[in-house]
Amino acid sequence: MSEREIILETIDMKKHFGEVKAVDGVSFKIRAGEVVALIGPNGAGKTTFVNIVTGYYNPDGGKIYYMGRDVTKASRIKKIKMGIARSFQLVNLYDDLTVLDNIRIAVLSRMGKTSIFWKTVEHFNEIKKESYEILSTFGLAEKAPVPAKDLPQGERKILDVAIAFALKPKVLLLDEPTSGVSSKDKHAIMNKIIPAVRNEKIATMIIEHDMDIVFGYSDRVVVMYEGKILAEGTPEEIKQSKEVQEKLLGVGVSAAGS
Repeated sequence: MSEREIILETIDMKKHFGEVKAVDGVSFKIRAGEVVALIGPNGAGKTTFVNIVTGYYNPDGGKIYYMGRDVTKASRIKKIKMGIARSFQLVNLYDDLTVLDNIRIAVLSRMGKTSIFWKTVEHFNEIKKESYEILSTFGLAEKAPVPAKDLPQGERKILDVAIAFALKPKVLLLDEPTSGVSSKDKHAIMNKIIPAVRNEKIATMIIEHDMDIVFGYSDRVVVMYEGKILAEGTPEEIKQSKEVQEKLLGVGVSAAGS
């Protein structure tokens, strides 16, 4: 893992809301193809940290580097165009459009609003082909003509990630990709997502409640507590960490991802 390129790095990241130090000096890095789980109790600062990285919040201190470039002050839209994509806990789809069209819109948005080349028949077909390939990657090709609103929750979650994947990111941040679905569906979702991101060597961070998912699919686990990084290591190292057990004992291990 150490030989892989560092794609994203934060140095001494800070974000305060009044007296609350939501993110308090977080230094973090993720490498190409690495899958990192971000866990911690409610109020630990996980979502705030991700909001800073993706441009939804401006930090009060610290730096963000993307592929060696300082992107601390870059806007959310600019970061998306650079290759930092995100999916949300609450799925945001074009419900009245088909599954295929949801992906096609993502592909077009990646090309930029100023692109008119897609209007040719040849390029339209290329976009359609790429969209089908993405759907196939995530096991949704047969659902291409189905309105997004008619998908079961598990497949809606997968489609949401597939849309982010269609942007061809270098960094993908997933906010609770298995929330609200059955245990069986959780593994089905992850078994679609993880091979896809690993194959493309996408640096992937997952905020997740379910510790079976965290320990079963991540290369590294980062534990946040009161705005700071409490611990990080392999899943097995985090399982055995007395410090993590002591700090999270009061909320229970299964709640450590909220």
